[in-house]
Amino acid sequence: MSLASQLADLLGADAVSIEPQTLATHSTDRWFASRLPDAVVFAESTEQVSKLMAFASANRIPVTPRGSGVGYVGGCVPSQGGIALSVARMNRIKEIHFADGVAVVEPGVITGVLQSEVRRQGLFYPPDPASLKECSLGGNVATNAGGPRCLKYGVTRQYVLGLEVVLASGEILRTGGRTHKNKTGFDLIGLFVGSEGLLGVVTEATLRLLPLPPARASLSASFATFAEAANAVQTVFHAGFLPAALEIADSFTLKSARAHLGESIVPAGEGHILIDLDGQPDSVRLEAASLAGILKSLGALYLDTAVGEEACERLWELRRKFSESLKSTGLTKLNEDIVVPRGRLVELAEFAVYLREKYGYPVACFGHAGDGNIHVNIMAANYHEDAEVHAKVGDALDELFSQVLTWGGVITGEHGIGLAKKRWWPQATSPVSRAVHASLKAALDPLGILNPGKFVTL
Repeated sequence: MSLASQLADLLGADAVSIEPQTLATHSTDRWFASRLPDAVVFAESTEQVSKLMAFASANRIPVTPRGSGVGYVGGCVPSQGGIALSVARMNRIKEIHFADGVAVVEPGVITGVLQSEVRRQGLFYPPDPASLKECSLGGNVATNAGGPRCLKYGVTRQYVLGLEVVLASGEILRTGGRTHKNKTGFDLIGLFVGSEGLLGVVTEATLRLLPLPPARASLSASFATFAEAANAVQTVFHAGFLPAALEIADSFTLKSARAHLGESIVPAGEGHILIDLDGQPDSVRLEAASLAGILKSLGALYLDTAVGEEACERLWELRRKFSESLKSTGLTKLNEDIVVPRGRLVELAEFAVYLREKYGYPVACFGHAGDGNIHVNIMAANYHEDAEVHAKVGDALDELFSQVLTWGGVITGEHGIGLAKKRWWPQATSPVSRAVHASLKAALDPLGILNPGKFVTL
């Protein structure tokens, strides 16, 4: 009996597909690797996931969990075939509870949908990855997703109070709960958040919600140089402000945006910052006015202040179009979400110039200046077609990651390791750290069937 037939008998015919287009869709994400699974399973319940994992364990069949498939590191590519396990149909918001400050969700819920639903009830779910209109909460948990608001509010891990996880054996683990404090045993939640589908399949999450801040303001400012923009970042902190978000962009990013969106939309200058504030109306107005004065005193070439959700979103539209603008150049965009200590922002921009001059490829830097998580994009023509270009870009990335690690930074802040950064995993970690990872993998997935072929193997 074929694998698909066995799965259909186990889970129902509607849960299984071997249709060519479905297999192709589940063979890749937004990175460049792909591998067709042998079958796709669309789970609709924890019980189905449990049955599937018990079956896969008994038959030693690889299983690659998948949310919305919008990751950037090949994390959900079924690199050894087998079963691609989609949780897209597990998309119910089971509960939003104002008094407890929690939401209980299935992993297929789209992040932006949850944000909209809790907002209607006067609540706030802060994590805001750029793909929030497409990405699923299960994927956010798997990668410990972040976004601009990480500066003030933290990443996904800070909002996960409880998890239901199906282990490789098919056993169901429930850890944590709906209380906002819990020190009962080890931090098993922290173990699964960011584990990239290598340790278990999340089938339910209890998420912490905050009161919705009643007011918001944004400030958009441009400067003659990136160094001046980076200095403005430090000045904001020295003045005692903690914005909800603080973003930065360099000259190539702005140049691409001007070409794609129009000169009138992108302020003049070679460096740009975007600041977001939230809180009570009076305090937000006062902070916005104070920050505007600081930015003017630092020589901002352009300054615009917006108050209110709609006006602020207009300013943020430019930031949200940076990736699209870079892609519109026609070059292949290799997005590396490195993190450096915040004081290294100018040195990072200078190093990007060095890489451009040495290797001949434009390098665009933009992202979360407030926490040092800058998206460094090497822009290369014919990257997929020309083996020499591919190798040369690899050499440039070797230098980038080596320098980032020398500064005390890390090779990924949001996207994860997956396949894309597997090459640099040994350089980024110690032998002891890798041994601990392997021990945890062996304990929870002794047959190595969960998302195999990624950065931790048995």
